[in-house]
Amino acid sequence: MSKFIEQPRYSCALGAQQSVIAIKRSVPILHSGPGCGDKINRLLGQGEGYAGGNTVPCTNASESEIVFGGEAKLETVIEGAFKVIDADLYVVLTGCTSDIIGDDIAQVTSTYQEQDKPIVYVETGGFKSNNYVSHETVVKGIIDQYVDKFKIGTNKIKGLVNVFASIPYQDSFWNGNLEEIKRILEGIGLTVNILFGTESGGVEEWKTIPQAQFNIVIGAWAGLGIARHLESKYGTPYIHFPYFPIGGLETTKFLRQVADFGALKVEIVDVFIKKEEEKFYMHIERMADFMLEFRYGLPRRFYTLLDASYAIGFSKYLLNELGIIPTKQFIIDDTPLEFQEAIEEEFKNISPFRSAEVSFNVDAGAIQDEIRNDGSKNRALIIGSAWERDLAKDIGADLLIVSVPVAYRLILNCGYVGYNGGLRVIEDIYGKSLDTYR
Repeated sequence: MSKFIEQPRYSCALGAQQSVIAIKRSVPILHSGPGCGDKINRLLGQGEGYAGGNTVPCTNASESEIVFGGEAKLETVIEGAFKVIDADLYVVLTGCTSDIIGDDIAQVTSTYQEQDKPIVYVETGGFKSNNYVSHETVVKGIIDQYVDKFKIGTNKIKGLVNVFASIPYQDSFWNGNLEEIKRILEGIGLTVNILFGTESGGVEEWKTIPQAQFNIVIGAWAGLGIARHLESKYGTPYIHFPYFPIGGLETTKFLRQVADFGALKVEIVDVFIKKEEEKFYMHIERMADFMLEFRYGLPRRFYTLLDASYAIGFSKYLLNELGIIPTKQFIIDDTPLEFQEAIEEEFKNISPFRSAEVSFNVDAGAIQDEIRNDGSKNRALIIGSAWERDLAKDIGADLLIVSVPVAYRLILNCGYVGYNGGLRVIEDIYGKSLDTYR
């Protein structure tokens, strides 16, 4: 029996094209039907990167390729991409049509790999998974086919770490989040391969992945498969922090755990954390008068319609540092069953004094109906997507748009992770509250 899902917050497996776009001077080459890449870009994209959006090379597979095969056309498109686009890495991705008819993209791509061309292939037929899963598949494909071949070495460099956190474009704040993560990790003495975005060194940075002392996974579940793969392949251990650290308490907790795992110098770690906490809480103190004066007009409870990493991170921060009470929290990333129990435990222990109910549901229509039927009269905050705008208006709630589609806001390097991210959360939430006063 089929089920209609309203307003899904992720794409099909081919959405991993956005992960490729987020690597400096990298280009995806799509072996898919016409329009697939454009639909993904419309949902996830804000900015085209080096070779994204409408510039992505594509075979535009049609009836002819379905009947007779599309390998020859793929070869033509690859040749054209090499001639027209000056890139450091080319990643061939398949869509549903090519995976269904069984085109041998490995054979087509291997011809160029034998010539030491910087090209890899990954099967990402849309029906195989969502883009959370295929992000891991693509990263592992690049590691196995490119990094392993062109790596600088396998000798471990003390203090060098690879970070796997925000999924580019699926997390609309990925670039700002990765910038902040790199900043705070460098602050405690590490050298950071952030791998994606403006703070990355591009493919040259990827070539040093095998040399990392350890890997860091930040998030509920996406990225764990990559870390386990690297542990098996290169013997690199990893630490897993199971949500996005937002604000003073959780960011300090995150840094302490990383420092203990990596046996970092305590003096350097303490100095950095002390400086960051002083700055963070100085800003918090400045808003005390505001919180007192406007206390009856500020949100008292909140709902999240977010992926697990954000949902836990926001819930801990809003409750423990801002005093906003969690109602039911909704996780919309189609979390694999094997990770759900651990996520539920995080919500059970959201603070020493309170727990929060959590629901795993990808159907936003059903979630919105449940929120509408909540009888509470206290002013609410909804942390969701642009699709919650009408819901927020209907129930008189404030809305912070975090998950895709973002639609009604432009994002450059804004991020919600870390010390700086926690301050930005306060500005965005209470700025919207003040905007309601007349």
